[in-house]
Amino acid sequence: MKGIVFTEFLQFVEETAGADVVDEMIEISSVPSGGAYTAIGKYDYTEMVALVGALSGILDKPAPALVQAYGRHLFGRFGQVYPQFFAGVSTTLDFIEQVQDRIHTEVLKLYPDAELPGLDAERTPEGDLVLVYTSCRPFGSLCIGLIEGCAEYFGETVEVAHTPRPDGLVIKISCAAAQAA
Repeated sequence: MKGIVFTEFLQFVEETAGADVVDEMIEISSVPSGGAYTAIGKYDYTEMVALVGALSGILDKPAPALVQAYGRHLFGRFGQVYPQFFAGVSTTLDFIEQVQDRIHTEVLKLYPDAELPGLDAERTPEGDLVLVYTSCRPFGSLCIGLIEGCAEYFGETVEVAHTPRPDGLVIKISCAAAQAA
C-alpha cells in the first residue's frame, strides 16, 4: 500500500483519539516499520491490518467501523491534496464512476508499482450506481467510507448497500439528487 494511506491513518488517529493512542497503537501492533511511514513509501497492507487491530482493542470499537470512519477522513484529504481529480465533477456518482478510468490511471502513471483495487461502475436505469469493488486486501470498509466521504465532499446524501463477495464487494449507491432528477 502507498505510504499516504498510512501517514493519513496516523493523522486520523491522532486527530480523533490523540497522540498517546497513536503511540500505544504502534507499540501494540509491533509493525515492522515501527510506525515510521513516508507518504511516497510502499508498505505491506498487513501493517495496516495490525494497526487497525491494535486500535480496535484500545478503543473497544469494531475494526470495520474504524476503517470506514478513516475512509471518510481520507476522502476529504484527497480532496485537499489532489484537487485536479475533482475538476469538472460535481456529483458523488459522477466522481465515483470515473475513479477507475481517470484517477487510477493517473495514479499508476505516477506510481507504476501501486496495487489499486478494481472498481467497475455501472449506472442503473433508476439512476443508481452499482460498483463492483475487487481487491486482494480486506478493505471493503475503507471503500464504503470513501464513498461516504465523497458524498460529504459534494454535499449529497447517499444510501449505500453492499453485498460481500470472495474478492470484495458489490455496492449499490443511491443518491437523493440522482433520484430527484
